[in-house]
Order: sequence, then structure tokens, then C-alpha cells
Amino acid sequence: MVHVYNCHPFASQQIVQVEHEPGLICSGGGALFVVATGGCKVDVYSLEQEGCPLLCRFATMGTVKNIQHSNIGDYLVTIEEKNSATYLRSYTNWRYQAEEKARVGVRLLGHLLRGASVRGGAQMEIIEIPLSEQPVAMACCPVAGDLLVACEKTLILFTLRRQSQQNVSQQSLQSSWPNTQLSSSHNQGQNSSSNQNIILDFERSVILHIPGLAPQQVALCGAYLAVVSELEVLVLKLMAAPGPQNQDESASTDETADNAEDPVDFLFLARHQELLGDQAKDCGLSVTMEKTGLEDRGQYTLSYVLYRRFAPDFFQGCSIEETRLHSLQLHPMFTNNQSAPLTDTMPDEPACIFCFFSLPNAGYLYSLRGGVELLSTYQYPEKVLGAVLTDHLLHVITKSALQCFSVRCAAVAARVEDPYIDTTLRACPPSSLEVCALRMQLFIGLRMLCLHGGRVALLSAADADPPEEAERGAQHRTPSRKAVSSRPRGSSGGAHGWNLYVVDTVSPITLYREMVEYSSRYVETNPNAQSCRHLLSEAHLLLCASLVQPLPLGKGNPKYLPKHTGGEAEAQIGKDVRLRQKETNRQELEEAFRENCAQLGDCFSRGNQKDCHLALPYYRMSRLSVSEIISRNRPLPSSRRAYGPGFLFYLKHFLLEETDQLFSKEAANEVIDIFSQSEPSQLVSVCTSPGMALSSPKLALQRLQQLEHTMGMSVPLTITMAAMTLRLGDLQRYTELMERHVDMLLVYGFIEEPRLLLCGVVGCVRDSRTQPTPLAHHLHHNHPGLLVAAMVALHENSKVQLEQADQVFKEMGCEDGLLVDFWEALLVASSHEAVIQELLFRLASIYIEWLTQTSPAASKPLKSSEDLINSCSHYGVLYPWLGVLTPVNVTNFQQQEVLHKLQSLLCGPSLSIGCVLPLLERVSEGETLWGLSLHVLCATRRGQYDCCMEKLLDSCPQAIIPYANHQLQDAHMALWWQKLLPELCDRTRAAADNSILLAALRETLVVVAAEMSPVEFLELLPDDGTAIYFLPHLMACSQRHLLT
Repeated sequence: MVHVYNCHPFASQQIVQVEHEPGLICSGGGALFVVATGGCKVDVYSLEQEGCPLLCRFATMGTVKNIQHSNIGDYLVTIEEKNSATYLRSYTNWRYQAEEKARVGVRLLGHLLRGASVRGGAQMEIIEIPLSEQPVAMACCPVAGDLLVACEKTLILFTLRRQSQQNVSQQSLQSSWPNTQLSSSHNQGQNSSSNQNIILDFERSVILHIPGLAPQQVALCGAYLAVVSELEVLVLKLMAAPGPQNQDESASTDETADNAEDPVDFLFLARHQELLGDQAKDCGLSVTMEKTGLEDRGQYTLSYVLYRRFAPDFFQGCSIEETRLHSLQLHPMFTNNQSAPLTDTMPDEPACIFCFFSLPNAGYLYSLRGGVELLSTYQYPEKVLGAVLTDHLLHVITKSALQCFSVRCAAVAARVEDPYIDTTLRACPPSSLEVCALRMQLFIGLRMLCLHGGRVALLSAADADPPEEAERGAQHRTPSRKAVSSRPRGSSGGAHGWNLYVVDTVSPITLYREMVEYSSRYVETNPNAQSCRHLLSEAHLLLCASLVQPLPLGKGNPKYLPKHTGGEAEAQIGKDVRLRQKETNRQELEEAFRENCAQLGDCFSRGNQKDCHLALPYYRMSRLSVSEIISRNRPLPSSRRAYGPGFLFYLKHFLLEETDQLFSKEAANEVIDIFSQSEPSQLVSVCTSPGMALSSPKLALQRLQQLEHTMGMSVPLTITMAAMTLRLGDLQRYTELMERHVDMLLVYGFIEEPRLLLCGVVGCVRDSRTQPTPLAHHLHHNHPGLLVAAMVALHENSKVQLEQADQVFKEMGCEDGLLVDFWEALLVASSHEAVIQELLFRLASIYIEWLTQTSPAASKPLKSSEDLINSCSHYGVLYPWLGVLTPVNVTNFQQQEVLHKLQSLLCGPSLSIGCVLPLLERVSEGETLWGLSLHVLCATRRGQYDCCMEKLLDSCPQAIIPYANHQLQDAHMALWWQKLLPELCDRTRAAADNSILLAALRETLVVVAAEMSPVEFLELLPDDGTAIYFLPHLMACSQRHLLT
């Protein structure tokens, strides 16, 4: 479907005063090239000056049948006929023909002029490009300036080369043209005098053989090349390969390519076919690459991109023979993060490349980069003779009118440039949006069009025969396809008249404003009309097309003559003026863009439920404040229209996801009224939003009570009402509301609405600036257990992160008390290993810090050590031998609890001893027994039993037997007689009156006698004369052995 809007894309038109009847026209470089009928003279007119004055005139060497201009290199290329032969020629430095009696040089491809021809000064050069076949069509690359020539069965790619005259004069006459291409950094910013010394030439790079296709038009853009026959389109991608290839055929199909031509007496009608991407290689067309022998930069790889074949059809009096493809174009589009293509520079690769071609009844626009996709199909109201695609519009001509259609290039380019489009941050109309046709401009007998910048050149010639006779003659034509010529028809000698028009198009901002004015008519009648939304979307894409375009700061196309320009200062002033004008225009475009985003936001805010979510990104892009958006959506008192779903979606998203803006008191109260009327179920979430901090708690409490009466009681609703009463200072009512539910249900309520406790945490979207609410402060002083339980539940349900929870407790000034209670409670509940290890380290650190200080936590902990041991597996049961190491110098009960918690962590299975050892360096093992217990625990966990026994024997020998009874079991039982018994024997010899050591020795001998055989026990007896001391134990060992 094509929408039709009565908007005016054209501003004015003028007739170009030409001396001879035009036969062909083309444009580029700010100039209009007119080939007179007969084809041997080219008149050049300025398209950038009022009245289109004549710039220069020069003669060609033959009758021009086709002419193209390349902005890169500023050269012309023609297909000419002379003496029944067809030639391909290129005209460079044609601007110098503005001077009278200007010199002209003629040379062959690759043979540069030297000697007197070079020293004589700048001159126009005609480059003869020899071909083995007759050229049919050609195209210039708008990105690199390369040339693609189509012959009957082949495509030949010529690479544009640049060379300075100084280097040329230093070369020998026999030297070939150098393959080294000047870099863009070398050429960029050269002055006009250096431009005179640049010589252009071409190098034959690649020859492609396509025997199954008869080219009629070609197009080239970067690595993409396209060719069309009468009803077939083929797009290929030619890429330079780093390594050599073993095969000459880079891309081919299994089908034979040398099928015989169709007999003249038969007409085969092919079926429709469309192949995209990799599927295009199955089109049945074989493409073979031929090496030219001149390339020295590696080989090329060829891939199929697009193939489409049409079946001939009748259309509004158009015969089968007239149904053929035309207006092939590969259109690049650059974005702001790229450099625009300049005449003397090699630009970045285009962000987007589009392929357009047309039948008389329909046009087709494809996007090639990032996947081949059909963007738009243009259904024409009448037979179209030609079309030109631009970033903003598609211009087409029929026999009697010039008309514009919208394009979707900007929709694709915007998504390439901005990855956040199609999210909640930014939006753009889809590339699949239906196109529209704008108001047409009527003419008589249009034949040809070309376009440069904002000016469209049209060639018209009245038919000599009446239309009825022409149609009658077309009906009697033979159906043979060979009898139809694909060349454009020139005006006949008996024509009634001809004209050459230049039509000025309006600027995008002007067309945008007319579209906005046009859309206001729909708003007055039906604000929810699809046409209003569609028209505003068209206006949005029109602005996007202008905003994504890069702004080149260097010189553009060489629209100047070096000898006719002013001084450098004057040129710099003009350049600065143009730059300031561009900046001003861009600011105007950006302002209009924000205005359009607001208008689209209004449309989607009032639209249906399907697209209402788009109101959010468009309102964001408009940069309007929330108060301004509320005022735009406020219904009139006399209107029955309520708030739209899109507006409510935006408001909910702002309240639930964003916390940067704070509503004024009036706006906050209005928001409460909006949701109480439209979506009362969201009232709890609205009242708890940080942006509503200035709202009236009395009004909020009234609306919440109304909600409770209509929808019943719920835990989040009750807590919200309690928070409002707390803001009002009614503590009695607050207590009554909180006592409605037990603590566990209140915790569930906080999970459902975490912003009752925290500001800056909304669902899974977190803000680093998390702050406690007044309700959280109140719970800290009056109900700390509920606050800790709620924070643990929020963390376990991914509503808050550990660092944010720490920040909340620190903001409340309880980092040494309630924060540690939170860590202990979270350690009990958490199942995430990373969180567990972090909490274990934090708790061990704070326990050691408290033990080394004179005053531990100021508040009483919520859980004792016994509670933690019984409820948490990470707290282990205290080893029995720890009771012997009684901390005699610790009398504070809280310190005793802290020591037991730390010892329990060291006895547990989860705490990593390696991370605790650096912390224990602050604890001396020789000053206090509790310090000794910590070091012995760590050494025991690391398996250093020998060291532990020595420490205990040195500092607390009464603990050695309890330690050995608990730790030296199973695999470590041998340490009783291997380490402990010899150690006790040595120490008792040195201190025979030490009763503690003697008792420990007796206990050790009892265990050894019970575990060893008499022979083994006998080997342990010392040979220093004290064996009599061991005889009772030896006898007990023997008796036990005899019994077993």
C-alpha cells in the first residue's frame, strides 16, 4: 500500500537556456552536463548558481550515446560512436575548458603525457580506454571513483589511480603506470595549486565473464557491483583476497553457461524468482573471473548477493516488449561516525549500501549490508520512465509528471549507527513502514532526469505523433524481444519542442514542517488515526536522513577553477561561513527532531495497546521533562478521553525505573490522581517511587484507603499505608497497621515492593546510590530484627546487592552492629559460594578486629554463638580442647561471644584458612590463651599437628591430652608414639617435678599401650635407665595382647 499526501517536495523550477536541442543529460560535481542532439558537443551548466549559467563547453571525439560523471576524481566517462565503431573515453580536467583556447591532450589508458604537454600547464585530457568488445553501459563508483564497464558478455572493472605530474616527469617513457595509490591522508587538505598537479588514470583490475546474461545497465559501489538485463538483476560482491587462489573461477554454478540464444520466432516467459544472500548462487548464472596480469595486490573473491528475475507482464497499456528493468542504482549512505567521500580522498566504507531498480510499473529497494533485505516495493500509478534514489526521497518521472516517494534508507542507517534503537532508550520507525507518495509536478513529454544535491534536472520533448497513434503503433509491434532497443530515445527532428528544466526541491526541514502541518488535520478529526502516525513517522525519517549524514570539514567536490578563485583568505572566510551555516542548520534539524519525537510520543501515548510502549523511547528522545509530558497528555475537562495506555506505560516506566528526576508537589499529587483513576492497582508502586518524595502523604493515604476498600487488604498496601502514617507522624496508627501481619508476611511484602525500604533499587535495575527510606530508619531503631530479615530476603531474591546493603546500613550508622547481624543472617540463608566466601572473610575480619580492641560492638547481637552454631553449617561445633584454653584475661561477655563465633568459624568446614592467616598476624599467640587457640586452630586446619603439639606443650601443657584425644585419631594416631611420646619424655627429664607433664605422659602411655603390640612398645622404651617407669604399661600391653 502506498499512502498519498498532498505535500510539496518542490520549491521552484526554471528553464535552462541551452542553444541546441539536448539529447542526453547527467549531473555531478555541482554541474549539469548537456549533450546536444547529434552527440558531439557537451555544454556544462552550474547547478549551484542562480540561473544555471554556462560553465564551459567542449567537443567530444564521437557521438555520445551514454555519459556518466564521477564525483570522486571529477571526471566524465562516455560511450561514443564514430565511423560505425564504439569507443569508451574518459574526460578529466574538463573544468579548464572555461578558458578560451584551452589545451586538450589525448592519450591511451596507462600512457601518461610527458614533456612539453606536461610543462605547458593544466589541460583537459581525453583518455582512450581500449576494449576488445563493444561497451554497452558503464557506471562510476560514488565511494572510490572506480569505473565498471559492461560489454555484451563481460564486466570490466577499472581502478582509479592518481599521480602527481612531478612524479610523472621523473619517470621514463617506457615505464608503466604505478600501481601505488595515494592515500587519503596524503591527498586530504591539499591546496588548489596541488590539485592542478594530480593526474588521473585507470588500471584494468578484474574482468568478469557472465555468458548467461546480456547486460544493459550496471552499477558499482565499493565492493558491490550490479548488472541488469531486460528482466534479470544480479548483485555481486568483489573482495580482495589476501592469498592467491588456485582456481580462476571464483564463483560459478554447475549449470552450463553457453546456452544458445533464444530463437527469434519464440518468446520464452520466465517465472518470477528472488534469491537473497547465499541462495543467489543458485540462480543458474556462471560468473568467471579472468586475470588481467596487471594486478599486484593479491587475488579477488567473488560472492553472490542478490538475484531477481521477473516475468514479463502487461501493465496499463505497456506491452511485454516495453516491460524491462531500468534505473539501476547502488546508493551508499554514510553516518556521523564516518568521513564523507571527498574528491581527492578515499572515504570509509559506507555504513549502508542500497540497491534500487525499477520496472515500468513497480520499483524495488533492497538493503545489501548486514544481510540482504527487501525494504520497499513502489507501485507506480502509471508507467515510469526513470528514477533516482537519494537519502531522503525517490524521484521518478512519467511521461507527464515528476513525483517523489519516501524511502527507508534512514531507518536502516539509523540502526547501523545507533545500537540502542528499538530499545526503551531510543526508537525509529521500522524499515518495513509503508511508503508514501508526495504531490506530483506536471510536465509535458518528460524523457530523462538526473539529480545533484537539491536540484532535479528534467529533459522534456513533445512527441510528434498524437498519443493515440503512438499507442496504436505500440500494439502492432512484433512480439520479438530483439526488435526492441534498450537505448533512450532522443527527440525526433519533427518534434513540437523541447525544454530543459531544473527543479529545486525544498529542504528537509521545510518538507518536515509541511508534513507536521498536514498531520495536524488528522489530529483535529481523529487523534488516533494511523495516517497521522504514518505521516509523522515519514517526517521523522526525513530528519534522520539529514542527521545521520556526516559533515565533511575539508574541501568537497572541485567546483572551482584554481585561476578564477579568490585569495586564500577569501576562500577561508567563505569556508568558515559555510561551516557555520551547516552548524546552524544542524541545530535547527536537532530541534525539529526533538519536536517530532514529542509528537510521535503523543501519538503512541494515545494509540492502541500494541504499540503503546513506543511512547517511552520517543518521549525520552524529545528531552521533555515529565511535567511537560503530563501537561501534553492532560485531557480537557469537556473531553471524555481518558489517559492513553502509552502515556501510562511511560509514566509507570519513569516511576519504576528512573530516579533521577523529582516531581514537584503539585505534579506528584497529580500523578497519584492519574493512577487512582486509570490504574489503581499500580498505586502502591507509584507511592513508593523516589520521585514521589514530595507528594502529599495525606492525599496518598486517602487514595490507598480507597484502594483497600475496593480491592481488599494486602501486605504491600498495608506497609505503604504505614509508611504514609509515619510521614504524618501518627505512630499509633503506624503500629496498628504494622501489627496486622506477622513479621514473615511483612518480609514478603518488602520483597514485593523493595522501595518501601530502599531508594535507588527498583526490581532488577539498581542504582549505586542506594539510600534507606524513613521507614527503614524507623525499623532500625524499633524493630531491627525485621529490618535484617527483610534485607536478607531482598538480597536472596536479587532485589539488592551485597555492596548496596552494606551502604544502606552504613547510612543508618550501624556498620559495627546491625551490619554484622545482617552478614551473619545472610550467611545462614545464602547458597551462593561467592557470597558465602565474601561473608566468611568479612565476619572473620570484624571478629578479629573486635577481639584486638578494648570495646567490641556497642549493641547486643541479634544471634549468639550458640544460635549460629545450631542454625548455620558454616559455624562448626567448638572443639573440646578449646575449653581448656580459657581466656582468663577476657571478662567481657560480648568479647567471649565474639571469640566463640570466630573459633566456631575456624572449626567449620567453609572458611579458607589461607585468607585468615594475614589477619591473625595482629593476634599474638604468646600473650593470651585465646590468641594461642586461634593460631593452633589454623595450624590444625592446615595439618601442622607437630607444630600445634609443641605450641601447646610450651604454653598450655594441660591442653595437650584433650587436643591429642580429639585431633590424633585414625590416620594421625601414629603421632601419639612418633611425636607426642618422645616429646613428653624429653620434657619430663628436664622437669621431673612437673605434674602436668607427668600426667600427660601417663595418659599418653595408656593410649600407646592400647594401640601397639608388646614388641613395638618395647622398642619405644628409652635406654637411659628409666625403663622401670614404663614396665606397668608394658605389662598392660602384654595382657591386652594375650587376651586378643
